[in-house]
Amino acid sequence: MPRERADVAAARPAAVLVLFGVLDSVPARTGAAVPRDLDVLLLRRAATLTSHAGQIAFPGGRLEESDDGPIAGAIREAQEETGVEPDGIEALGTLPPMPVQASNHLVTPVPAWWTRPSEVAAVDHDESVDVFRVPVADLLDPANRANTQHTWENRTYRSPAFTVGSRVVWGFTALVLSRMFDELGWAEAWNAERIVEPDSLSR
Repeated sequence: MPRERADVAAARPAAVLVLFGVLDSVPARTGAAVPRDLDVLLLRRAATLTSHAGQIAFPGGRLEESDDGPIAGAIREAQEETGVEPDGIEALGTLPPMPVQASNHLVTPVPAWWTRPSEVAAVDHDESVDVFRVPVADLLDPANRANTQHTWENRTYRSPAFTVGSRVVWGFTALVLSRMFDELGWAEAWNAERIVEPDSLSR
Protein backbone atom coordinates (compact mmCIF):
# COMPACT_ATOMS: atom_id res chain seq x y z
CA MET A 1 0.00 0.00 0.00
CA PRO A 2 1.36 3.49 -0.79
CA ARG A 3 2.63 5.32 2.27
CA GLU A 4 0.43 8.33 1.62
CA ARG A 5 -2.65 6.19 2.26
CA ALA A 6 -1.62 5.57 5.85
CA ASP A 7 -3.94 6.95 8.54
CA VAL A 8 -1.73 9.77 9.77
CA ALA A 9 -4.10 10.73 12.60
CA ALA A 10 -3.87 7.24 14.10
CA ALA A 11 -0.18 6.68 13.40
CA ARG A 12 2.25 6.38 16.30
CA PRO A 13 5.12 8.93 16.35
CA ALA A 14 8.61 7.60 15.71
CA ALA A 15 12.00 8.96 14.65
CA VAL A 16 15.12 7.65 12.93
CA LEU A 17 18.69 8.92 13.03
CA VAL A 18 20.28 9.57 9.63
CA LEU A 19 23.84 9.71 10.93
CA PHE A 20 26.56 10.81 8.52
CA GLY A 21 30.24 10.58 9.41
CA VAL A 22 33.74 10.01 8.10
CA LEU A 23 34.58 6.40 7.35
CA ASP A 24 37.95 5.49 8.84
CA SER A 25 39.30 2.60 6.80
CA VAL A 26 36.96 1.60 3.95
CA PRO A 27 36.43 4.47 1.50
CA ALA A 28 33.95 4.32 -1.33
CA ARG A 29 34.79 2.28 -4.39
CA THR A 30 33.67 5.08 -6.67
CA GLY A 31 33.95 8.82 -6.94
CA ALA A 32 30.89 11.07 -6.68
CA ALA A 33 29.67 14.52 -5.68
CA VAL A 34 30.71 13.75 -2.09
CA PRO A 35 34.03 12.81 -0.45
CA ARG A 36 34.90 9.13 -0.77
CA ASP A 37 35.12 8.80 3.03
CA LEU A 38 31.62 10.17 3.79
CA ASP A 39 29.38 7.42 5.16
CA VAL A 40 25.98 6.79 6.75
CA LEU A 41 25.16 4.44 9.64
CA LEU A 42 22.67 1.64 8.93
CA LEU A 43 21.58 -1.62 10.55
CA ARG A 44 19.81 -4.82 9.57
CA ARG A 45 16.67 -5.59 11.53
CA ALA A 46 16.15 -9.03 13.02
CA ALA A 47 14.30 -11.53 10.83
CA THR A 48 12.00 -12.40 13.76
CA LEU A 49 10.37 -8.95 14.01
CA THR A 50 6.70 -8.60 13.11
CA SER A 51 7.25 -5.61 10.79
CA HIS A 52 10.10 -4.70 8.45
CA ALA A 53 11.81 -7.97 9.37
CA GLY A 54 15.27 -8.40 7.88
CA GLN A 55 15.28 -4.97 6.28
CA ILE A 56 18.20 -2.56 6.29
CA ALA A 57 17.18 0.54 8.23
CA PHE A 58 18.30 3.63 10.07
CA PRO A 59 18.64 3.34 13.85
CA GLY A 60 15.46 4.58 15.47
CA GLY A 61 12.05 3.65 16.75
CA ARG A 62 8.89 4.75 18.49
CA LEU A 63 8.98 7.91 20.59
CA GLU A 64 8.42 7.64 24.33
CA GLU A 65 6.71 10.13 26.62
CA SER A 66 10.05 10.91 28.24
CA ASP A 67 11.60 11.97 24.91
CA ASP A 68 11.95 15.70 24.37
CA GLY A 69 10.86 15.50 20.75
CA PRO A 70 12.01 13.46 17.73
CA ILE A 71 15.69 14.44 17.94
CA ALA A 72 15.99 13.15 21.50
CA GLY A 73 13.99 10.04 20.62
CA ALA A 74 16.09 9.22 17.55
CA ILE A 75 19.36 9.56 19.46
CA ARG A 76 18.06 7.51 22.40
CA GLU A 77 16.90 4.72 20.09
CA ALA A 78 20.20 4.79 18.19
CA GLN A 79 22.15 4.43 21.43
CA GLU A 80 19.95 1.53 22.55
CA GLU A 81 20.27 -0.26 19.21
CA THR A 82 23.91 0.41 18.26
CA GLY A 83 25.72 1.67 21.36
CA VAL A 84 26.61 4.96 19.66
CA GLU A 85 27.71 7.68 22.09
CA PRO A 86 25.15 10.54 22.12
CA ASP A 87 27.81 13.12 23.04
CA GLY A 88 29.45 12.55 19.66
CA ILE A 89 26.30 13.33 17.66
CA GLU A 90 25.31 16.77 16.36
CA ALA A 91 21.71 16.82 15.19
CA LEU A 92 21.17 19.01 12.12
CA GLY A 93 17.41 19.40 12.52
CA THR A 94 14.50 17.29 11.31
CA LEU A 95 12.91 16.40 7.98
CA PRO A 96 9.12 16.36 7.49
CA PRO A 97 7.48 13.33 9.13
CA MET A 98 6.65 10.48 6.76
CA PRO A 99 3.81 7.97 7.29
CA VAL A 100 4.78 4.28 7.15
CA GLN A 101 1.62 2.23 6.67
CA ALA A 102 3.16 -1.20 7.26
CA SER A 103 3.88 -0.44 10.92
CA ASN A 104 1.38 2.41 11.42
CA HIS A 105 4.01 4.98 12.36
CA LEU A 106 4.59 8.62 11.49
CA VAL A 107 8.39 8.75 11.27
CA THR A 108 10.54 11.88 11.55
CA PRO A 109 14.01 11.53 9.97
CA VAL A 110 16.72 13.31 11.97
CA PRO A 111 19.84 14.13 9.91
CA ALA A 112 22.94 14.31 12.09
CA TRP A 113 26.72 14.57 11.91
CA TRP A 114 29.01 12.17 13.77
CA THR A 115 31.40 14.68 15.33
CA ARG A 116 33.19 12.04 17.40
CA PRO A 117 32.66 8.51 16.02
CA SER A 118 32.36 5.74 18.59
CA GLU A 119 32.29 1.97 18.30
CA VAL A 120 28.93 0.53 17.27
CA ALA A 121 27.47 -2.96 17.20
CA ALA A 122 24.09 -4.70 17.34
CA VAL A 123 23.20 -4.32 21.02
CA ASP A 124 19.91 -6.25 21.12
CA HIS A 125 19.83 -9.14 18.65
CA ASP A 126 16.08 -9.44 19.11
CA GLU A 127 15.84 -6.14 17.22
CA SER A 128 18.91 -5.91 14.99
CA VAL A 129 21.58 -8.37 13.86
CA ASP A 130 24.14 -6.15 12.15
CA VAL A 131 25.31 -2.53 12.29
CA PHE A 132 27.49 -1.08 9.55
CA ARG A 133 28.63 2.10 7.82
CA VAL A 134 28.03 2.52 4.08
CA PRO A 135 29.98 4.98 1.91
CA VAL A 136 27.58 7.57 0.53
CA ALA A 137 29.47 7.68 -2.79
CA ASP A 138 28.67 3.99 -3.29
CA LEU A 139 24.98 4.67 -2.70
CA LEU A 140 25.13 7.49 -5.26
CA ASP A 141 26.84 5.35 -7.88
CA PRO A 142 24.29 4.99 -10.72
CA ALA A 143 25.27 1.31 -11.04
CA ASN A 144 24.03 0.77 -7.47
CA ARG A 145 20.67 2.50 -7.90
CA ALA A 146 17.39 0.82 -8.82
CA ASN A 147 13.71 0.57 -7.95
CA THR A 148 11.64 -2.06 -6.25
CA GLN A 149 8.22 -2.78 -7.69
CA HIS A 150 5.03 -4.16 -6.20
CA THR A 151 1.32 -4.25 -6.99
CA TRP A 152 -1.48 -3.07 -4.71
CA GLU A 153 -5.15 -3.06 -5.69
CA ASN A 154 -4.28 -3.70 -9.35
CA ARG A 155 -1.86 -0.78 -9.48
CA THR A 156 1.91 -1.08 -9.78
CA TYR A 157 4.12 1.10 -7.61
CA ARG A 158 7.85 1.71 -7.71
CA SER A 159 10.08 2.86 -4.89
CA PRO A 160 13.81 3.69 -4.75
CA ALA A 161 16.40 1.09 -3.84
CA PHE A 162 20.17 0.87 -3.52
CA THR A 163 22.37 -2.20 -4.08
CA VAL A 164 25.79 -2.15 -2.43
CA GLY A 165 27.60 -5.48 -2.53
CA SER A 166 25.16 -8.13 -1.33
CA ARG A 167 22.96 -5.60 0.48
CA VAL A 168 19.72 -4.14 -0.86
CA VAL A 169 18.49 -0.96 0.81
CA TRP A 170 14.82 -0.34 0.03
CA GLY A 171 11.53 0.79 1.55
CA PHE A 172 11.40 3.78 3.90
CA THR A 173 15.18 3.95 4.32
CA ALA A 174 15.87 4.10 0.59
CA LEU A 175 13.09 6.65 0.09
CA VAL A 176 14.58 8.99 2.72
CA LEU A 177 18.08 8.65 1.26
CA SER A 178 16.87 9.18 -2.30
CA ARG A 179 14.94 12.33 -1.39
CA MET A 180 17.87 13.71 0.60
CA PHE A 181 20.30 13.08 -2.25
CA ASP A 182 17.95 14.83 -4.69
CA GLU A 183 17.45 17.84 -2.41
CA LEU A 184 21.18 18.16 -1.72
CA GLY A 185 22.02 17.99 -5.41
CA TRP A 186 24.17 14.88 -4.93
CA ALA A 187 22.18 12.49 -7.13
CA GLU A 188 23.47 11.44 -10.55
CA ALA A 189 21.36 10.22 -13.45
CA TRP A 190 20.49 6.53 -13.02
CA ASN A 191 18.39 3.89 -14.73
CA ALA A 192 14.94 3.97 -13.12
CA GLU A 193 13.93 0.95 -15.23
CA ARG A 194 16.30 -1.29 -13.30
CA ILE A 195 14.18 -3.36 -10.90
CA VAL A 196 15.57 -5.33 -7.95
CA GLU A 197 13.83 -7.80 -5.68
CA PRO A 198 14.50 -7.62 -1.92
CA ASP A 199 13.92 -10.71 0.22
CA SER A 200 10.24 -9.89 0.72
CA LEU A 201 8.06 -7.02 -0.40
CA SER A 202 5.39 -8.00 2.13
CA ARG A 203 7.44 -7.07 5.16
